[in-house]
Amino acid sequence: MGYKLGLIGYPVQHSLSPFIHQKFMENTGIQGSYQLFATEPNQLEKRVNELKRAGISGFNVTVPHKQAVMSYLDEVDTDAYRIGAVNTVVNDKGRLKGYNTDGSGYLRSLAEAYPDVLRQEKKALILGAGGAARGIYRALAKHGIQRIGIANRTKSKAEGLLDLQDLHTETEILSYSEAESSLDNYDLIVQTTSVGMSPEYDEQVISLNKVKPHTVVSDIVYKPLTTKLLRQAGDLGARTHQGHTMLLYQAQYAFEIWTGTHPQMESLVEQLEQRLRGK
Repeated sequence: MGYKLGLIGYPVQHSLSPFIHQKFMENTGIQGSYQLFATEPNQLEKRVNELKRAGISGFNVTVPHKQAVMSYLDEVDTDAYRIGAVNTVVNDKGRLKGYNTDGSGYLRSLAEAYPDVLRQEKKALILGAGGAARGIYRALAKHGIQRIGIANRTKSKAEGLLDLQDLHTETEILSYSEAESSLDNYDLIVQTTSVGMSPEYDEQVISLNKVKPHTVVSDIVYKPLTTKLLRQAGDLGARTHQGHTMLLYQAQYAFEIWTGTHPQMESLVEQLEQRLRGK
């Protein structure tokens, strides 16, 4: 019969998750299905109960339900609870447990591309203070990055991430203009907002004019694959890290939680890139 997996969110019709998880199943030899469950906010509790009764093996959660779904689970992983959002749920013999794989998936994708930038003495800057920023900040702090800046349009929202820091983490809260003027202090810059996403191709959250060469500039937006921010980063001699790799590696981590298997990624990054390019 195989694994019964899926995604709840609204809207979900353009999700790449079925493509990704089908590739994982082929890769590992696991049998199963992955379905999309469009779920409006007022239908969330009903949907979760339906999936539980149907014996679903696990499901992903996307906007707008990552926070609200926590109220309908039997247990929430410690990190997901601290982050305040769940994107992966496993059904363990009738008990639903929630996890957040965004930060860990981001870290995996970065380590695969640029492992040198994850040394403790490196300094990271996160642009934005939303849900993705919370997951990535928590993952970087847990990994041992000792100095992290968080820049946001409103500093008070960025300060809300400070409850996630570890004892060894020094965190600086900045405005976007302050971040722009101090970019040469950072080895890693992570753009976590939706700025630059299709169809707003010509927008970027800050200018990178002061970025130093060899800095890694990472953008979690993956439509388009190369955002305006990443184009400027490349022009200035920085190294670039595209968002579709985070999408793939956070899905890999979710698949591991559900199945206990580890899909190999050798050709999947390229396959996903070709899919996004419409090839």
